[in-house]
Amino acid sequence: MATAIVTGSSSGIGKAIALMLLDEGYSVFGISRSHGKISHPAFHHIACDLGSTRALETIKTDLLGITDLALLVNAAGFGRFEPHEELSPMVIIDMITLNLTAPILLTNLLLRPLKEKQGTIINITSIEAIRSSKFSALYTATKSGLRAFGNSLFEEVRTSGVGVITINPDMTETAFFDDLRFGVGESEDTKLFASDIAQTIRNLLCLRKGVSVTELTLRPQRFGISKKR
Repeated sequence: MATAIVTGSSSGIGKAIALMLLDEGYSVFGISRSHGKISHPAFHHIACDLGSTRALETIKTDLLGITDLALLVNAAGFGRFEPHEELSPMVIIDMITLNLTAPILLTNLLLRPLKEKQGTIINITSIEAIRSSKFSALYTATKSGLRAFGNSLFEEVRTSGVGVITINPDMTETAFFDDLRFGVGESEDTKLFASDIAQTIRNLLCLRKGVSVTELTLRPQRFGISKKR
């Protein structure tokens, strides 16, 4: 049974990806602060706050003990969209750590076992990684940094058979927006669902060996946004 590691597996896009992979027959190790109520015999929760590099150090031994590692999905992340001068230093540090540093460190730790299985790394970034929006300077920096990391890494590891895929989703209906002043649009054609990203990954994993999709952007047909009172 092939094994996958999915960060942010407790909710949203990460949870949808974990459930899809379980349905596809993977053994899934989900890294998140809380379990996320996934009940499946092939699901294993690793409790860790990826916003802390010290916390990541505590699970290194567990991660290196995982066998048959075929897939690493970096899906954990959060955003704050305010004038840059209004962001606290702690928010800046936490966002960079979770959105950018943690995926880079996990990739560094797990690249050798992934090479052994000619596995795949999937980085979930954001539409903001490929455009410039006001009040998004910090978030854009983290997501565009992860995008650049993945695209460059592919050039480094492609001869070893490792795939690196960057997925840039547009606004997706998840708890990501719970604490923000805006949310996704109301009609279905103005937003994505977490299941859309999971289904896209399912399709990508079905490609024949030797074909590499390195980057994919998912967008709803129409633009939509809702402002909260």
